Amino acid sequence: MKVYHGWSRNGRPSKGAWAMAKTGYSRAERVADQIRMEVADILMRKIRDPRVRSVTVTDVELTSDLRIARVFVTALGSEAETKDVFAGLSKASGFVRSELGRRLTLRYLPEVVFVKDVSGPSGDRIVQLLDEIQDKTDAGPEQDRS
Repeated sequence: MKVYHGWSRNGRPSKGAWAMAKTGYSRAERVADQIRMEVADILMRKIRDPRVRSVTVTDVELTSDLRIARVFVTALGSEAETKDVFAGLSKASGFVRSELGRRLTLRYLPEVVFVKDVSGPSGDRIVQLLDEIQDKTDAGPEQDRS
């Protein structure tokens, strides 16, 4: 049987078309991405606690058995305000989990654990260092020409 662009003559996908349609993500990664979007929406629209207003959901890591979801968040403010935010998040974790249960169709709903995302400051430092290197390379050839 001759294959034409991933489809066989009888109109069904060939084996190659199925291989191309598969994603490179595991189920845990796909569910984690969905949880990230839903938790961000829940925190923005549903939570009434004023301590949780300045929170950004950056990532979700889900265990391979889909039982524990570590939700990485960043909070603006001082260290005392950040502790307040995480106190509010831990208090709201049950509500967030119940809202996820209404929005997602999973056999087992993962336990939601909020974790402080510390990658932001280190990422800012890397960007600052790269900017300094770029400034030095831009300034280097001009000094040689003078």
